[in-house]
Amino acid sequence: MNSLDRILAIATNTVREAIRDRVLYTLLFFALALIGTGVLVSTLSYVESERILQDVGFAAIRVFAVAIAIFVGIGLVHREVDRRTIFTILSKPISRSEFLLGKYLGLLLTLWLQIAVMGIGFVAVSWLAGASIGSVHAAALGLVGAEVAVVVAIALLFSAFTSPMLASLFTAALWVIGHLSRDLRNLGAQSALESVKRATELLYRALPDLGAFDLTMHAARGIPIAVSDVALPVLYAAGYATLVLIAASWIFERRDFR
Repeated sequence: MNSLDRILAIATNTVREAIRDRVLYTLLFFALALIGTGVLVSTLSYVESERILQDVGFAAIRVFAVAIAIFVGIGLVHREVDRRTIFTILSKPISRSEFLLGKYLGLLLTLWLQIAVMGIGFVAVSWLAGASIGSVHAAALGLVGAEVAVVVAIALLFSAFTSPMLASLFTAALWVIGHLSRDLRNLGAQSALESVKRATELLYRALPDLGAFDLTMHAARGIPIAVSDVALPVLYAAGYATLVLIAASWIFERRDFR
């Protein structure tokens, strides 16, 4: 069995574990419920009710996808360590890096399946409400999947060296900050101090730019997008997630489980 086969075996087992997690179905239920309540919220306004409906729907998909990534993903790694089953796994011809990458791929596949389910619910609600659905909506959902790929990598990074509670808090905080990183850079650019400009620019480059994955406004308002609006964020997600996973693997290789 080569390295890829070992990683895929861990990924497959991770998917099986994840779909048995009750937290996943609880969060998925609330996500679908919130998407459905978007119809009620949209009726409160006679103007742009379709836009409000889809804004609520995309917000629900994004928030609950990230919540599943944090609470389910961090728990999967912690359970292996807490139950000491990780020693059984690592006693076989598999490295810690392969174990971590397998967990990442398995959790990411599970989350993409959940996003697909939420996307189907979103399309159904939009169709019943008479709201238009097009290729921009598919692109927006795809970028939610790309954003989740970055968040899962960050969650695994923190879970590689700290407790589940701290890992959850750190990941959630970085997700919020990642959506504000552009505003932080723009605010710093207006400063008269060169040091502030450089500091905010460095922070912007180091922190994940999660605002790049948000096409909600374009989808809800029917604004056309270019291929680069999707391709560049996907490439950014692949590069950023790779760097984070390299750091997570380096830390995980040196972690003492005793």
